[in-house]
Order: sequence, then structure tokens, then C-alpha cells
Amino acid sequence: MDNDLRFEPVTAERWGDFETLFGPQGAFYNCWCVALRLPHAVRTKMAADERKAHMQERIEAGPPPGILCYAGGEPVAWVQVGPRHDVPQFNSPRTVSRPLEEGDAQDPSIWAVSCFFLLPRLRGKGMSHRLLAGAIDHARHQGARLIEACPIDHVKQSKSVTLCIGSTAIFDAAGFEIVAKRKDGRPLMRLELRD
Repeated sequence: MDNDLRFEPVTAERWGDFETLFGPQGAFYNCWCVALRLPHAVRTKMAADERKAHMQERIEAGPPPGILCYAGGEPVAWVQVGPRHDVPQFNSPRTVSRPLEEGDAQDPSIWAVSCFFLLPRLRGKGMSHRLLAGAIDHARHQGARLIEACPIDHVKQSKSVTLCIGSTAIFDAAGFEIVAKRKDGRPLMRLELRD
């Protein structure tokens, strides 16, 4: 399957694939990948179908908020990757992922890789490395200058749900460097994109 992977930006035309991938549970606990898009107080009051509708509207509005990974024509994974300003909660002053400099959150050339989701059968098989490589490639082609992430150092197992934010190990392997440590186990990491 490894050679058969294809990455595509999630657009309105691919909403059906996104919906199929996320399934009846909306990925993790009906999140529908809105955790970094909406304040906690707002998100927790929304029903699952409201979160789903919010994400559908965001995808339809464009530009694509991430990429889908296909294997054999089937959607098998998702990476939320785009300019930092597109994921407001990633920039909150209270979070460990907050930007280094005040203007970074509004700089369209500073991107964030903020969420991964893959089918359970693919977890624990090194797929996250391929997904991150696809996200980096997408960001580079869209003119990103820097990509940042705030992964997690340690989890009990490689299939842990908390890995939706990615493990430090995969970012390390891709050449990201730690630029801030605001909380143990949650470094802010950065990759400079050079042509």
C-alpha cells in the first residue's frame, strides 16, 4: 500500500470522502476536527451534527484546510495543515502552541500541522511519517515559509488517540527543530522550508 498513497487537498468536491473517512463518530469523539477552530466553551455546547456542519462549511468556503490521503482510491487518512491563522485556538495566548512572535499568527507564510487522523487499521505502522511528508510537500507547494507543530513526546502506545496531534518523534525525523518548551512533553517545533 505504501507506494499507492495519493494526497489531495480537501475541497468541497471531496467532502464525501472526508465524511466517509471520519465515519459516524466524526473521527475522535465527534470532534470533526474543529477543536483548534473553535473555543472550548463554544465547541462543547455544539451537538455532533453542528460540529460536522461547521467543518463542512469551512471546507466549502476554501482554501482547503488540510489534505486527504488515499490508498487504492479510498480515503484512509487526513492531516489538518494550513496557515496558522486558520486554526485560531492553535494561536491562543494560553496554549503551548502559541506563536513565538506576535505577528506569526497572521503571517500567511507560517503554517501549522495541527491534527492527524487515520483509519484504525493503519495506526502503529509508520503511516504518520508518510502523512507528515505529504503535509510538508503540500505546504511547500502552497508557498509556506515555515511549518510549526506542537506534538506530544510520550504516549503509552503508538495507537493512542492523543496522537491526533502527532508524536515528537515523527516531527524530529522530518527535520523539525524545537523552538520553545512551554510544557514538559509538548514542544513547539518548526521546519524551515527551503526550495
